[in-house]
Amino acid sequence: MVKPLAVNKIFNKRKGPVVLVIMDGVGFGKYSEGDCFSAAHTEILDKLMKDHPMVSLKAHGRAVGLPDDGDMGNSEVGHNAIGCGRVFDQGAKLVSNSIKTGTMFEGSVWKRVSENVVKNNSTLHFLGLLSDGNVHSHIDHLKAMIIRAKEDGIKRVRIHALLDGRDVGETSAFDFFDPFEEFLAGLRSSDFDPAIASGGGRMVITMDRYNADWNMVRKGWETHVLGQGRSFQSAHEAIEILRSETDAIDQDIPPFVIAANGTPLGAVEDGDSFILFNFRGDRALEITAAFEEGDTFTRFDRQRVPNVEYAGMMEYDGDLHVPSLFLVTPPAIDKTMCEYLTASGVKQYSISETQKFGHITYFFNGNRSGKFSEDLETYVEIPSDILPFEQRPWMKCAEIADNVIEIIKKGEYDFIKLNFPNGDMVGHTGNYEAVLCSLEALDLSIGRIQKAVNAAEGVMIISADHGNSDDMFEHNKKTGKVIYKEDGSPKAKTSHSLNPVPCIIYDPHGEGEYKSDLRQGLGISSLAATCIEFLGFISPEDYDESVLEMEISV
Repeated sequence: MVKPLAVNKIFNKRKGPVVLVIMDGVGFGKYSEGDCFSAAHTEILDKLMKDHPMVSLKAHGRAVGLPDDGDMGNSEVGHNAIGCGRVFDQGAKLVSNSIKTGTMFEGSVWKRVSENVVKNNSTLHFLGLLSDGNVHSHIDHLKAMIIRAKEDGIKRVRIHALLDGRDVGETSAFDFFDPFEEFLAGLRSSDFDPAIASGGGRMVITMDRYNADWNMVRKGWETHVLGQGRSFQSAHEAIEILRSETDAIDQDIPPFVIAANGTPLGAVEDGDSFILFNFRGDRALEITAAFEEGDTFTRFDRQRVPNVEYAGMMEYDGDLHVPSLFLVTPPAIDKTMCEYLTASGVKQYSISETQKFGHITYFFNGNRSGKFSEDLETYVEIPSDILPFEQRPWMKCAEIADNVIEIIKKGEYDFIKLNFPNGDMVGHTGNYEAVLCSLEALDLSIGRIQKAVNAAEGVMIISADHGNSDDMFEHNKKTGKVIYKEDGSPKAKTSHSLNPVPCIIYDPHGEGEYKSDLRQGLGISSLAATCIEFLGFISPEDYDESVLEMEISV
């Protein structure tokens, strides 16, 4: 438990609420070509940035706890940083360090899953995203575990490899699958048999989140666990044929099974061990539930549930302790902004649509599922459409804005936080025109909220968790020029960017307590202290400093 925040007797809280708007996946582009945020008609945001205090914030790499400044930020670590006001070492860095030091392999969970396989002469399965995106997983982590499995005397390893195409290039699968097949061939021997057993695009099977589409998980279960589905001789063959038949980018490739003489290579059986090697939690929880929930599971007919030792790379839900076994301990994120605000009696309202609802609640609260106070906190989830986002690029902007405006008018809440998913979810599709539309819908919604904030004499802080829509074309890293496909069109980029994000302060009834030039060189973790200051409190001493620089000492 934290103590209530000290009241700032010099900085006067405004009459209306503090509204934190997170424009998911919206940053300042490095290149003019492919920067949808710059190209979109966003008259309202343009005017806000011109007429009100604004600064750019770091939202990637070390600024959000990732191993290197070459690592893209993501929604999980971004919301963690915004919500807790400090930077913690995050999933990718923790896993890499655990492997480097050997801690993972010395731990009880690795020994348990490994010894189970050796004892039963069974199979060790790995499921996860096969790329170096470093947002949900990293291929190097998988390689290290396979090498260790061989050293531990395991004789058979099966990999259920999901295609990425979102955190890496949209059609980069062969850049990972083909060298990985060579890696496996180099390890293969008379007493060690590693092989890819199944796969499919991450937006088609397995990696659903927030209960948006359990049919994805059903497809994943049937493909990975039961070995049911269209079969091929190799992953390369599967990807090549399915890509030509569907014209799908990697994330949308249909599921496939690798079979030999008509028999699936990797159906999961009793006595096996199974590791989900994705370290990020949101898209790992549902497939984990299918393994762990036993007879209480009702989401789909699993047909059979093999008796296995199941482990996740990390604990995906610290409150619910899911999964029961995990290889690496996640960061212990404590003393979040919402916990402090609850202790200080601040009434709070959190809203997004399904695709980002867990980000504005669970991740924002330091990977905590429950509320700090049922009396002081309200969560609202607006159901997302279940269809490709480029077909509804405006997503639920209008509905979120309608809700927030009504709440502002009622005057019941001191702090309102919301997430608009458009820039990220539509950005991941690689559809340039759809992203333009998504950002223009976002702009209109922010304009509507701005009027309500002004009328209530409140404050609106507009920022983002990372970039995406600001970098929609692949560029040559040396020349900076756009990379074009054979048909002459720009090659779409579907991953996050390394770009900074905006922080706009809309404070129409300000009293001159802070300088119009905001502090430079900060990361998005500074948003917590900024919100706390506008709410009339003094920020905790160990929080990263606010973007506000006071005109007078506080």
